[in-house]
Amino acid sequence: MQDREVPEAGAVARELPSRFLPAAKYRDLPEPRTFRQIFGASIILTATAIGSGEFVLWPYITSQVGLVLMWTAVLGFFMQYILNMEIERYTLATGETAVTGFTRIWPPLGVLITVIAIIPNLWPGWATGAATIVTYVAGAGSPVPIAIVAMVAIGAALTLSKVVYKTVERVEMVLVGGIAVFLVVALFVGTGLSDWAAFGASFAHVGQLPPMEEVGGIAALLGAIAFAGAGGGNNLVQSNWARDKQMGMGQYMPRVTSPFTGEEAAAAGTGHMFLDSDENRRRWKGWWKVANVEQFGTFFLLGCGTLVIMSVLAYATVFGVPLPEDDFDFIRAQGEIFGQRFGGWFQTAFWMAGAIALFSTQLGIMDWVSRLTADTVKVTFFRDSTKVTESRIYFAVIWVMIFAGSAILLSGTEEPLALILISSSAGGVVMFLYSMLLIFTNRRFLPRSIRLGGWRMVMMCVAVVFYGYFSIALLVDQF
Repeated sequence: MQDREVPEAGAVARELPSRFLPAAKYRDLPEPRTFRQIFGASIILTATAIGSGEFVLWPYITSQVGLVLMWTAVLGFFMQYILNMEIERYTLATGETAVTGFTRIWPPLGVLITVIAIIPNLWPGWATGAATIVTYVAGAGSPVPIAIVAMVAIGAALTLSKVVYKTVERVEMVLVGGIAVFLVVALFVGTGLSDWAAFGASFAHVGQLPPMEEVGGIAALLGAIAFAGAGGGNNLVQSNWARDKQMGMGQYMPRVTSPFTGEEAAAAGTGHMFLDSDENRRRWKGWWKVANVEQFGTFFLLGCGTLVIMSVLAYATVFGVPLPEDDFDFIRAQGEIFGQRFGGWFQTAFWMAGAIALFSTQLGIMDWVSRLTADTVKVTFFRDSTKVTESRIYFAVIWVMIFAGSAILLSGTEEPLALILISSSAGGVVMFLYSMLLIFTNRRFLPRSIRLGGWRMVMMCVAVVFYGYFSIALLVDQF
């Protein structure tokens, strides 16, 4: 499978725009791998989802208004599955990340999307949330030093990883596995048939929204909808994880490695195109099928199932219980009620599962923010540099996030729910923007036989309207 400057006889060529970035060379699409070989490509995305919307935002909203908004959660999750697969579509076909595709349209687009995605995630709400829950378990302690130590530990582990993706994937698999065990127990111990009947009945409210003040305002609702799944710029980095998993044309791309223990690659992440031939179409069908199965099972079924179980648990325990806004007390209240009903062991298990979920989210966020930034900065500003590598930018961003997050916490801003709402509501605006850009790149840049179309095109348009409505409502409410 050699690079080709011109297409072979009988094949149709499709070129990536080369006004702002180098033209792509032609390479054959690699043979598709099995589900077992690519399993885990979506696990990091799922782990970050579990600790944000699934454990925090949706149970919080459920504690205020019950299950009447579950239709938006399930719809939001399904739309994110579609979004994620369009992000993967571009990477499977080119080896590039979706943000690099946006840069091919106009360089400031990639930078803009990256900046909007990064700024709200400097607030370490998930590390603070995990630390807060640890103090519940311990019965004492301050969340701030615990959160700072956790972030430093994450930074050290990533810095010393030979291939960063493999380390993050393995850690997240262990953490998600632990959470799944708790969910199975909680499903039978903490909920009853009446609670699940209420969940089923909630879909009679499709299309209806409660008064905004009852869910904590439009920011809380937009954040919850955006984070019914991963949310914000997080979804975009499915490109980077699929590339580092060496899926599709990603097999030809460099991976992020430690500057201390791995072999760095200086090349920027500009990709390749495959010829629209019979053989490459066959290979594409294999890749597209296995990628969809992996994403649907790992992200949609596991992630959405977690959100539903956690929300029904909140409904069964703290719905109707007066709780102060912008506080983590509903998590404490849930645990204490579990302890009263089922024993102290269940209270501790619930809190520990929460701490693990939020820690896994903080790990995933530090990884994805650094990946997104490193890829964009390298491709946009340092394509030809042999000294400024994607790996070095990645680790610089990791430690900037650690120091910035620590400074924010030490300044006195430490309420975890408030920090998470800042991150998640801004994430909804980002999703509105890149949903439109994905439609453009996947319709205009890819070969006709594999481009976005059909019912997926309809769902992408629904996503634009869905996220656009709540983003505009948020801006009107704020300004």
